[in-house]
Parts: sequence; C-alpha cells; structure tokens
Amino acid sequence: MASIEKPTLLIITGPQGSGNHLFSKIFSLHSAVTGWTALYDRVWVGHDQEPFQQYWQNPEQLKDFDWTQSQYYMTSISCPYVLNKKFSIPKYAQFINEAKKHCNIILGIIGRDKNVLKYQQLRVRRGEHTAPVAVEEFAKLKDLTDNVFYLSQELFFLYGKDYLLNLSKQIGFPIACEDAYIDEILTMEANGKYVKPAEEGPFDQEQFKINY
Repeated sequence: MASIEKPTLLIITGPQGSGNHLFSKIFSLHSAVTGWTALYDRVWVGHDQEPFQQYWQNPEQLKDFDWTQSQYYMTSISCPYVLNKKFSIPKYAQFINEAKKHCNIILGIIGRDKNVLKYQQLRVRRGEHTAPVAVEEFAKLKDLTDNVFYLSQELFFLYGKDYLLNLSKQIGFPIACEDAYIDEILTMEANGKYVKPAEEGPFDQEQFKINY
C-alpha cells in the first residue's frame, strides 16, 4: 500500500510591519491552499483571528488539527506580536517541532527596508522599535528547520508576478501568480510615504561628468 504524502505547512513570519498581512494574502489566494481567507473580506483583520492562532498559543493542540483538509496550509505570525496588549515572542520551537510530526515545514522570513521598517514601527507602535528583537529571534530559526527562505516586500513590488513565479518554483508551494487580485495588491505599495527625494551627494557631479 502506498504511503500517504504529508501535507505542507508554510509558516511566514517577520518583524511587525514587514508585510505579514501582505504575504498572507498572497499565499492564501491559491485554491489548493488552506490559509487566511478572512483577509479578503475586510480591510484589516488582527492576528488574534489568524486561523492557527490558538495553536501558536498552545502548540500541543496541533495533534488535534484536521490535517486531511488540504495538501497545503499557510500560517502567519509577526515577531513580536501583541497578546493582551503586551508584546510576545512566538513559540517558534514548540510550534515547529509539534507541526513536524504532522506535516512538512517551509519557513519564510519576511524582510523590508530596515529604515522604512523603523519609521513604520515608530509611527504605528508609538515609539516602539521592535525589529532588532525579531532579527535576534530569527537567527535561532535555522536550528529548527532546514527549509528556510527569505521574502522581500521590495522585490515583490519591483518584479511583481515574475518574483512570485520564481518564488513558487523555489519553495515548491502553489501561488496564484496570475490572479487579478495580485494586480490589485501591486497598486498598494506602502513604502512610498516613507521615501523622499535625496539631496545631491558628493559623487553626483563626478558621475555626471562620466556619463555626459
């Protein structure tokens, strides 16, 4: 009798404001993926309503999850995340080690320009810059699984669907690259409000002489 292939769970995580909701929408869009579909119905949905949230709080309960629903699953959590109005570090080790018993793990770590990320966190979190905490935690994740890759908000908005097509092949996870909703997402680039024209630098005139 042929063995039944384990399903795949894609875990995406990143610093607060790095694009957790953005990439949750992208990776949940494919019909073969069981993900965070509530994001399509409302402008904003808190992480306390993410489908796997109860399992992040109590990873041992993953043994009771129905893994027969799909071949592909997606879960998203920021680092740190807010629980009862306090910053909390996800239980990465407990969650991943328990999930490994039931599925194959792919771990995607989200990146965003570090200056933009800092400005965003200081604005939204009222003075709390938590990215250094996240980076410190992410350094430990390589010991939990070998299947780790990095996601880039900048690369997505620069290369669009080509970036997603390459990403899907690279990690072996279905992405609805040609869906019209991806075109809509690509119009929502969020870095613009933080980026301003730079003043002339010391090498600009030298570069002008070389080119002209």
